[in-house]
Amino acid sequence: MSPWYEWESAGPIDVEGGIKAKSKRGAIGEQWWSRRFIAVLDSYGMGSRLQRGRSYARRGQVIEFALEPGVVAAYVQGSRPDPYLVTIKVRPLTSVQWRQVESRLAGQALFRARLLAGEMPAEIEDVFASCGTPLFPESPRDLTMSCNCPDWGMPCKHLAAVCYVLAEAFDADPFAMLAWRGRGRDDLLAALRGKTAGPPAGAARPPVAGTSQSLALLADVTGGPLDEALADFWSPGLSQARLRALPPSPATPPDLLLKISDPPDLQVRGADLRDLLAATYDKLAAPEADAAGGQG
Repeated sequence: MSPWYEWESAGPIDVEGGIKAKSKRGAIGEQWWSRRFIAVLDSYGMGSRLQRGRSYARRGQVIEFALEPGVVAAYVQGSRPDPYLVTIKVRPLTSVQWRQVESRLAGQALFRARLLAGEMPAEIEDVFASCGTPLFPESPRDLTMSCNCPDWGMPCKHLAAVCYVLAEAFDADPFAMLAWRGRGRDDLLAALRGKTAGPPAGAARPPVAGTSQSLALLADVTGGPLDEALADFWSPGLSQARLRALPPSPATPPDLLLKISDPPDLQVRGADLRDLLAATYDKLAAPEADAAGGQG
């Protein structure tokens, strides 16, 4: 049998139907959270070795990939006949830690509204940090990486390829990052909805389910009396340098209220009211140029 270094020098075996990175050149990762993940790995001094895995990720050498709380497991086809088993582990937050994070997120109406609408605000990283539970691993000790290939370097190109596939999984679903830390989308959103204050006991039910709760959610901004805060009312909560460093927020979808509300249990001529309203909101949000089209 040939020694391992001859196997490795032969180049990887082509894979049919592998998981190919969407990025064809340059950096991998489009959204702030996936780029932040790669930047964290770079900060550990892994940058040069990470780049070795880009070609593997783009060739589709990752043939299986699964993300569970605390662990990512994958098979990567190298130059040997049998694919290598790769695992990347991170310590999930405890239930107590998640309750603290959820309480902080639910206490800020804008964060809660954007998360319920399926968005990932950049400031969420600060919320995790304020709870003493950083969203991203702080040091190499917070990650456990393993691959059963003969390369002792860390990370090997098989691990690096999985890191890039993981970053693109975060691109496709930002809640995958939170699921990796131990809280899936459905559980998180259910917890945030559960922390929304409901109507007082005995209050009349609103005519359209979820409408009053949604308005209360968006207006859930508390503070002291205005006459006691005039001195610093117009002062930003963050420095200008910090504000400039933040990535731009995505545009608010026109049907935000519908996304964060319980579906109205109403139909109009056989169609769900929610579907009808969503189409109307889209038309109202269309640029004026589109609305004026055909008039010239």
